[in-house]
Amino acid sequence: MTRRMRAEVVGASGVRIGVRIDGERHAPALVFVHGWAQSARAWDTQFADPELRERFRLIAPDLRGHGGSEAPEGGYGDPATWAADLAAVLELAGGDAVVVGWSYGGLVITDYLRTHGTRGLAGIAFVGAITEIGKGRPGGRVGPAMADALPAALSDDLGVALPALTALAEGMAHRPVPGEFSQALLGASLAVPPRVRRALFRRDVDSADVLAAVDVPVLVVHGTDDAVVDVTAGEYTAGKIAGVSARWWPGVGHLPFVESAREFDTTLRRFAEQAFESVLGRAER
Repeated sequence: MTRRMRAEVVGASGVRIGVRIDGERHAPALVFVHGWAQSARAWDTQFADPELRERFRLIAPDLRGHGGSEAPEGGYGDPATWAADLAAVLELAGGDAVVVGWSYGGLVITDYLRTHGTRGLAGIAFVGAITEIGKGRPGGRVGPAMADALPAALSDDLGVALPALTALAEGMAHRPVPGEFSQALLGASLAVPPRVRRALFRRDVDSADVLAAVDVPVLVVHGTDDAVVDVTAGEYTAGKIAGVSARWWPGVGHLPFVESAREFDTTLRRFAEQAFESVLGRAER
């Protein structure tokens, strides 16, 4: 039985986190974490996939300050805050989940790992993701589309921010994607308060030791033509985690889950099925 709904959970400091839910109510959960200045709508293609909806419970939060979630004044620079927010979402999943992090969502997952380890996780998929942030951090290296958008995309002045955010939305994909989707990306960015957009960049995080300690299955998917998060950031993440499964997709940009949706959904489904089988195997031993 499928259940399509919106819900709320309470994250760090009582902040209300909006959550999108679909798929089989009692199935194992896939938790999708979107990127900087985006929302749960980024995963529209996956939420429309009948195989994913029939096989899994699909859960996608709006990060604090994004989408339908509250936008408090502070907390954006504290890894423990992001960890607590994601922990609240994982509790909603009702069991070990496969968590999928796109772009900045990969850093949010790493914040969770820093605080909680792999508790509650059956597996992790990093998709065009960063796992570090700060000057010179290899796990957070950005591409030309993001570099060109900064710092204008952080401005309070619409006349300054709008052209930068528009160019960034246009530069996300290497292959053609529906215009409606690209415009939705731009709309999501504009809906995030500029102070939140800025706060997410005011961090300096090294994650080498955190990644090396991961002991659940990990999938890394990264387009080789990603102009937002450089492919070397994905290579860094993959190189730090033992037994990682890595997919480098030529001709794909920052939106592999849209640009190559069928291949992405199939890859994710197979990875998740194997990860959940591993959980069952560990429970039976």
